[in-house]
Amino acid sequence: MIKSMKIGIVTIVVALLSSACSEKLNSTNKTKPVDSQTKAGNAYTILAEKLHTPWSIQFDEDTIYVSEREGHIVKISKGAVTRQKVKLNKPLKIQGEGGFLGIQLAPDFHESHQAYAYHTYEEGGKTLNRVVVLQEKNGGWEELKSYLEGIPGGHIHNGGRLAIGPDNMLYMTTGDSGVDKLAQDVKSNAGKILRMTLDGKVPSDNPFAKSYVYSYGHRNSQGLAWDKQGRMYSSEHGPSGDPGGHDEINLIEKGKNYGWPVIIGTEKKEGMVNPLYQTGDTAIAPSGIAVDPEGQLLTATLIGKKLYRFNPETKQLAAMLEGEGRLRDVKLHNGEIYVLTNNTDGRGNPSANDDRLLLLK
Repeated sequence: MIKSMKIGIVTIVVALLSSACSEKLNSTNKTKPVDSQTKAGNAYTILAEKLHTPWSIQFDEDTIYVSEREGHIVKISKGAVTRQKVKLNKPLKIQGEGGFLGIQLAPDFHESHQAYAYHTYEEGGKTLNRVVVLQEKNGGWEELKSYLEGIPGGHIHNGGRLAIGPDNMLYMTTGDSGVDKLAQDVKSNAGKILRMTLDGKVPSDNPFAKSYVYSYGHRNSQGLAWDKQGRMYSSEHGPSGDPGGHDEINLIEKGKNYGWPVIIGTEKKEGMVNPLYQTGDTAIAPSGIAVDPEGQLLTATLIGKKLYRFNPETKQLAAMLEGEGRLRDVKLHNGEIYVLTNNTDGRGNPSANDDRLLLLK
């Protein structure tokens, strides 16, 4: 069962104070946490608000870091909410679904203050994505080195989720960049789940020699998570238009082909893997996912505007949270559920206080 967290005083009123590397978003006036009853019957506490298109959540003990697509990392620590600048060696390109996307703190972050990040840039007239190592210093972040460059990008379908697996390898999702045939090309890093060592090398046991490609045939995966048995799950956006929907939850295995764009939904073809779950003609646009202690997948959805719990055994989805608009990421930390809204991404209807980081009760 998910236990409740006893929250004391939480700062939620936002004030912008300029500095060389960061902006303070918290108020000096301590205010009572805001609890709200949702349509699905869940109450929550707002930990941060007025975020700018937030994308991913990370934890260093009780300190929370949230990436923003516009090129910042928001730090939430002891009631203080600070927007930190990120200095990259190649200019960030913010266009469509691209920008500063996933972050993943290094396992030794408490000592090294290093993190991995995935961002969009432009080079030679092309939109691309890269994976870099950052370090937190002097109230901001600086790029230390680049691990992977030239991942195909575009106005849509950039992927961007980063996660460290139980094998202590760094995984990342990439989109097909709007060129669907690239998902079937194992020589391209587009439309894939990639895997690398924590120092940026190709693991010797990857399925394709001298390649970061771990699985392929993906359209635009934005969620990665593992259960207690080490099984790997991903969420993936299905096609737009006609047919639409067919969003997926996949059980990922090394070297397997997940079919896009050759098959969708329940269609079958030899050598291609069908999704563990697909939504049929209904679109929910799943993004961040997390596995709860009962082995069920918490799934944040954008078009669906709900946080779902998915049971891999019964293949059933149950809404846990709704009425908050688009949801980009979900994380479990110390048994508690954290959710990012994503109404400021240009496709939602933001309220005056969006976007927000919520802690479910």
